[in-house]
Amino acid sequence: QVQLVESGGGLVQAGGSLRLSCAASGRTFSTYAMGWFRQAPEKEREFVAAISSSGGTTDYVDSVKGRFIVSRDNAKNTVYLQMNSLEPEDTAVYSCAANTAFVWYNNIYRRPDQYQYWGQGTQVTVSS
Repeated sequence: QVQLVESGGGLVQAGGSLRLSCAASGRTFSTYAMGWFRQAPEKEREFVAAISSSGGTTDYVDSVKGRFIVSRDNAKNTVYLQMNSLEPEDTAVYSCAANTAFVWYNNIYRRPDQYQYWGQGTQVTVSS
């Protein structure tokens, strides 16, 4: 069983920045591919970013490319999402997810059904 706990959400003005953190339990975090998703009210869950277990491969949804950066610290069992130049359209509940079915160090995943564990989410609100 893997537990994921997000933190770092909050209220920020447009153009501002936030850094989300996701702390994971388990002694094999370095084998987990990780992802960030978001869900705005009355909208479907959306892929935001993913990072491979090694940290060597990342991927982003087009709308956040150049603004968001996903990273991880395997020594701290933590994955991060640095969000810059935030826009009101980024307002959502952000959740991290873990894929624990290790295949290869550079694998990443974009679909929610490819992740086995989820955090409870953290609210990000961007005011205009």
